[in-house]
Amino acid sequence: MNDSRSDSDSPSDPGPDTDPDPTADGGSEEGEVGGERVHDRDRSREGNPVADPPPEAGRDHPFSEGEGFGDPYEGFDLEPEFSVDPEKVDPVDSRVLADLLDRNQLSSGDVDVESLIDVGLSYISINRYEQATETLERAARFAIEDTAEQEALVNKGVAHAELEEYDAAIGAYREALRIDERSEHAASAETNLAYALFEAGRTEQALEHAERAVEIDPRLPHAWYNRGFFTLERGLAEDAVEYFDNALRLGYRSVEIYEEKARALERLGRDDEAEEVAERAEELRQETEQQLLGQS
Repeated sequence: MNDSRSDSDSPSDPGPDTDPDPTADGGSEEGEVGGERVHDRDRSREGNPVADPPPEAGRDHPFSEGEGFGDPYEGFDLEPEFSVDPEKVDPVDSRVLADLLDRNQLSSGDVDVESLIDVGLSYISINRYEQATETLERAARFAIEDTAEQEALVNKGVAHAELEEYDAAIGAYREALRIDERSEHAASAETNLAYALFEAGRTEQALEHAERAVEIDPRLPHAWYNRGFFTLERGLAEDAVEYFDNALRLGYRSVEIYEEKARALERLGRDDEAEEVAERAEELRQETEQQLLGQS
């Protein structure tokens, strides 16, 4: 968090969320800063992909023995058709060319948007955020259903936020909310918008959207955490403790939420409770470190 607070009283970042399943049992002990960032859909696949092996060395291949091309070879005379003058397009901007080809050659019915969203989420999971933004933007463009378009835009915003492109993230979340302000993805868009606004220095608006997120879906734990964080920033420690407790009851577990709750309890003068919660944060931090060491 790039803010002006001292290290001794520096809150953890509110975490962006992409619509975790509120019916999950008990939650998991997570160590990721800000919680999960990838939309919690069932992306499991049976087995793993394998590389296509190259042909065996020295193996004979039958080739056509046709007449071939004449001499001299005159080439083909087919010219691509573009809606703009290609000479006016920067040749290094390959994305512009890809977009032109998409619009000219593909229709929405030709694109498997759900699979495209899966690809974008996979890019996020391996920290390839630029590729994720491009893939999810394309998914949103070709989506026929509003729900799919909104999901793509919300996760595109997440990828932008990971790149610290907060203005782009804010734009993606707002665009998602223009589609539907009360849908299944709207709460995630609101809480993520709150996070991006805070990071962009627009703290006044952040609490407003954090509150709207829990109004839309009171079962979304990350939304309660973000609301608690922004409420504590306003100095309302008692309300913040209530909101953190709501997140914990809904299964949200992270070092950050325990640290923020401990900070709120300290402000209320409830030092014994604050110390107990801070100890839980340290225990979870150590558990997370051990899990990471075990994976290495």
